[in-house]
This record gives sequence, structure tokens and C-alpha cells, in this order.
Amino acid sequence: MTELGARLKAAKQTEKIRTGTLRQGPDKGYRQGSRVLAELIAGPVGGGLIGWLFDSWFGTSPWLLLVFVFLGFAAAIWNIVKISGQRAE
Repeated sequence: MTELGARLKAAKQTEKIRTGTLRQGPDKGYRQGSRVLAELIAGPVGGGLIGWLFDSWFGTSPWLLLVFVFLGFAAAIWNIVKISGQRAE
């Protein structure tokens, strides 16, 4: 009876894969793409917020905002270069 149960379980698994109802996690390439997008958004936005805060404290508007946005963008590009060195498989 255990052989029949194992065969039924394997058949159900195969059917789930065939019909696409099996929940699989995102593959590594998709995760890397999401991480790249997050870096491109978070770097300049984070730098802009920090620059805006420093500008409001020191009264140097808009110079520190611009500097930190560009620094955030450069940090994002640097992180993307490091991410692209990883293998997606």
C-alpha cells in the first residue's frame, strides 16, 4: 500500500507542476532583478532625504540635496555592479 501511496503522491505533484498550480518561489534571476530595482529607487531617494534634511539644518538649499542624490545614485550603481557579478542560475 505504501508503494501505491508514493505513486499517487508523485502523480499529484506532477499534475500540479503541469497545470501550474504548484506554488514555487521566485527564481534567483527574478530576485536579483527586484533587488536591482530596489537599489535604483532607494539610493537616490534615500540620498535625497538625507540631503534635504541637511539642507534644512544648514540652510544650504539645494546644494546638499543635489550632492546626496548623486551620491545615492552612485551607491546604487556600485551595488548593481556587485549584484551583476553574482550568478543567476
